[in-house]
Amino acid sequence: MMRPIAVDLFAGAGGMSLGFEQAGFDILAAVEHDPVHCATHEYNFPDCAIICKSVTTTTGLEIRENSDIGNADIDVVFGGPPCQGVSLMGKRALDDPRNELMLHFVRLVAELNPKYFVMENVKGLTIGKHKGILTEVITQLQASGYEVEADYKVLNAAEYGVPQDRRRLFLFGCRRGFQLPKYPLPVTRSAVPSNQLKLNGMELPVGPTVWDAIQDLPEAENYPQLLDRDWVTAPHGKPSNYAAPLRWQTDPQNYSYERLYHPELLTSSMRTVHTNLSIDRFSAAPPGTIEPISRFPKLSPTGICNTLRAGTGADRGAYTSPRPIHPTTPRCITVREAARLHSYPDWFRFHFTKWHGFRQIGNSVPPNLARAVGSSIISALNIQPQKPMGIVLPGDLKLLGFTLSEAANYYGTDRKAMGSRTRISNNPNKLQSKLQELDSTGPTLNAQKFSNDNLIPIMAIA
Repeated sequence: MMRPIAVDLFAGAGGMSLGFEQAGFDILAAVEHDPVHCATHEYNFPDCAIICKSVTTTTGLEIRENSDIGNADIDVVFGGPPCQGVSLMGKRALDDPRNELMLHFVRLVAELNPKYFVMENVKGLTIGKHKGILTEVITQLQASGYEVEADYKVLNAAEYGVPQDRRRLFLFGCRRGFQLPKYPLPVTRSAVPSNQLKLNGMELPVGPTVWDAIQDLPEAENYPQLLDRDWVTAPHGKPSNYAAPLRWQTDPQNYSYERLYHPELLTSSMRTVHTNLSIDRFSAAPPGTIEPISRFPKLSPTGICNTLRAGTGADRGAYTSPRPIHPTTPRCITVREAARLHSYPDWFRFHFTKWHGFRQIGNSVPPNLARAVGSSIISALNIQPQKPMGIVLPGDLKLLGFTLSEAANYYGTDRKAMGSRTRISNNPNKLQSKLQELDSTGPTLNAQKFSNDNLIPIMAIA
């Protein structure tokens, strides 16, 4: 079965890759300069060619030759080039070295010549001095043979079934001769009392809350194993309507490949050790407020999450972005809880360390939002998405434990891509097969159990 072909530029750990796969695309190539992110992307998308280098030195021909794309017509190229500054005095915005990645996005779109492109960026690009950068990008894309949607939109993930206030600009365009896609219509209104969002005069359903996202997850504080590793086998609670498809892969509108994983395996959940003073402060802070000393937001179980951010790499100070406080337990949320608030499914794994894991989530587009955008491109292509057959086995577990130096050596690239933090001790054994590899992180899986619905949750939840 042939599915439309997509290329992910600035791929990170793979939020947009996942969303577009869920919309019905095959992501055949991804470009990412950070080798730690590349390793996580490779683990979760083992059939996608990951090109671990900067887009500034990557060509369209290189992407084609180092993937299964070859001479095939690409259906969509998408990505979120970082934009770090307004124009220097007397220069065009795209001549500013801080904005060169935007220019290289345009260049690669022109070289790859896809039918469609999607550029994601911060909402601030639409206002003030930064708007000049966006205007120049549009002009460059038009000069490269593309129609660009002039009425560009800022989309809020909370209006697309994500329990998080996260607003991002999306710029659509198509090769001349194709029809411009339409922006996806909102499907939910965020779970805040003042939100009365309507569509065609009808009030939209309330979207998922923080508690909908995380209430079925085991309490990390109950498992001492999570002090020095990121996984444990634990019974889960009954999932909400939002959490069920993230846990069981049962969404009929999800056209991604099934993944092999164990639904009772809690991953990306290494605990944070807080002082007694911090625990007391976290307990005293009312839900939905900012804890005054740490300035950490405390989540309200009936509300939505603030925008999850990535922090910075060592080249910009290695600052960790404030992590929200759990709504009922006096601690910061885990990486898995952040992933749930970002609409990542439970089979998707992140780097073993909290610092890299939160960076990977905070840098990414929520998959549910990316899926809505990808579905708009599918509609413009006049394609009926199809669920692919078969199950994708995850990549090698060692990919999730690499230090920056190890990841750089693995990909043969420069370790200066991003800053590093000390990771947990991890020395996974060399395994004979993917199933044996999964054995090392949870209950025994073997060929006889491979078809057991308790282990391979493809069936619907009653």
